Amino acid sequence: MLNSIPFVLALAAYTQAHAGHEHDQEPLAGPLEKLWYNTIPGDGGTQADSVFSGISTFGRLPYHPCLANEDVKYDLAFIGERWAFEALGDMADGTLRGYQALRSTPVPLTALVQDSARQVVNKVFEVSLGLTKTPSSGGYNVPLDANPFHDWAKVLDCGDIPVTSYDNAFAIHQIEEGHNSILMREPATNAKAKGLSKKGKTLPRVITLGGDHTITLPLLRSMNRAYGPITVIHFDSHLDTWRPKVFGGAPSHQASINHGTYFYHASQEGLLRNDTNIHAGIRTTLSGLSDYENDGYCGFHIVEAREIDTIGTEGIIKKIHERVGHTNPVYLSIDIDTLDPAFAPATGTPETGGWSTRELRTIIRGLKGINLVSADIVEVAPAYDTNAELTTMAAADTLYEVMSLMVLGGPLSVKEDDSSTEDA
Repeated sequence: MLNSIPFVLALAAYTQAHAGHEHDQEPLAGPLEKLWYNTIPGDGGTQADSVFSGISTFGRLPYHPCLANEDVKYDLAFIGERWAFEALGDMADGTLRGYQALRSTPVPLTALVQDSARQVVNKVFEVSLGLTKTPSSGGYNVPLDANPFHDWAKVLDCGDIPVTSYDNAFAIHQIEEGHNSILMREPATNAKAKGLSKKGKTLPRVITLGGDHTITLPLLRSMNRAYGPITVIHFDSHLDTWRPKVFGGAPSHQASINHGTYFYHASQEGLLRNDTNIHAGIRTTLSGLSDYENDGYCGFHIVEAREIDTIGTEGIIKKIHERVGHTNPVYLSIDIDTLDPAFAPATGTPETGGWSTRELRTIIRGLKGINLVSADIVEVAPAYDTNAELTTMAAADTLYEVMSLMVLGGPLSVKEDDSSTEDA
């Protein structure tokens, strides 16, 4: 009992000393904007409290449901497509969730932000060695010396194209119409300038996150409405020009359209610009040499995956440039199975003997100077990925290179003078 007396006396003294001072300390005023947002160094801009927070969009891009608002402006739009031919009625597995994985990994850090962080480290290292003048942050692409997030272009994640999971024919129609709605709008930049489209208008670029490769057929139909027959660069381990009777048969017209025949149908429909199209990374088995013959009829030249051992990445880049040229509008389609399964195991039809992630990204960067007007990446199947999400990371990083090239290319206007990148 006596031992508690000093404690009671001390407590009484403390209470008396602080009597009347309840309001001396003012609470912090809100909202606490300096805590919620901070300015990032280098190229500028703001960033939320951490790269782990917020709604998942590709590369933490601003989100807008563009199909719900025809007035929104952009120069480059990302859209998601959740449809897969082989999973009719099943919206859970396979490539159907590829578009989600490309936007976010379970970390939940977007794969692109992971890569951006590495790019920042590399850039700061260069600064420390005196190899460049100023450090940059927030997605700086060191090899291309560009930052697609802090340049002239307004880039948005436009959400997804809603499609039915129960009717393949109608789903393909929905994909075409949704893509065309995004593609045919006035861009944020150079909206009134003469452009590369067949009506002479400047259009925005669109990158589609798939989905299986069948979606490229309705996307090419949409592109044809905008540009007419178009040149295609196709990264894949498979030709995808098979005649339906070779690839699964055709008990109906709809059954003949799948992720191995869509280029055959695109050729038959006149969607492709003959003698300018090219496959890269091919290493598939064939039903016979007639498959190659048919591929030529569809207007494609083939670069085999194994050629990298003899001509290297520079030789492959040279072949692509020589084939497609630098004046045609070009559509880029990337199947993630271009990569060897060691680097991208999560895909529906893996083929050994493919390229590494480093080699593919080098080749993609080598496309600088080609008129890339739109693109897709397909066949990412996150349900089959490793815990480290190697496939998703490789796909997102590859798209980062594509995005960088598109921004470097400037608006899709006819460049008559230096004012082509000024806002209309």
